[in-house]
Amino acid sequence: MNASPAPTPTNPRDRALLWFAEGCGSGRLRPAPGTWGSLAGVIWTLLLLAFPRPWIYVAGIVLSIPVAIVVCTAAERILGRHDPSSVVLDEIVAMPIAFGGYAVHWAVGTGQMPGWSDARLWWPFMAGAFVLFRVFDVWKPWPIRRLQRLPGGVGVVVDDLAAALVAAGLLWSVPLLMFWYRLARG
Repeated sequence: MNASPAPTPTNPRDRALLWFAEGCGSGRLRPAPGTWGSLAGVIWTLLLLAFPRPWIYVAGIVLSIPVAIVVCTAAERILGRHDPSSVVLDEIVAMPIAFGGYAVHWAVGTGQMPGWSDARLWWPFMAGAFVLFRVFDVWKPWPIRRLQRLPGGVGVVVDDLAAALVAAGLLWSVPLLMFWYRLARG
């Protein structure tokens, strides 16, 4: 990934697409633009959690993925590079998936998504989702690294979705292991 400053397009449509792909400017922050983009993804996750229904959370994720692919494809065209470091929309749309591992446990138990009023109970899991996602997004173990080679915005977005799924799986296992530990201890 090239860390040089991205050119500023003159076309208003391209400027708007690039601004969106760069996470409303979070992708231009240094160091570690992907981390800043992931923090913007936490905000996206919190916005989805503002609605207590699980289907809204899932719909937000499902609808944001094709939008991210199209926008990231356009950003690659505008910047003339594959997966430029300033493009962080992929991190943003992946964060709700990373937190989804814990949110599933919460929703199964309560019938709704974790709400802001209960944040004191779930914020450590949000922090865990953030850290796990960043580890797998940076490390990119096989096959995640291979997914990044896919063409256009698909490769930009899909590797982050895979990293988020791994983070979600690990995060999902924590409450499950805690349950089994408590059950075994009596």
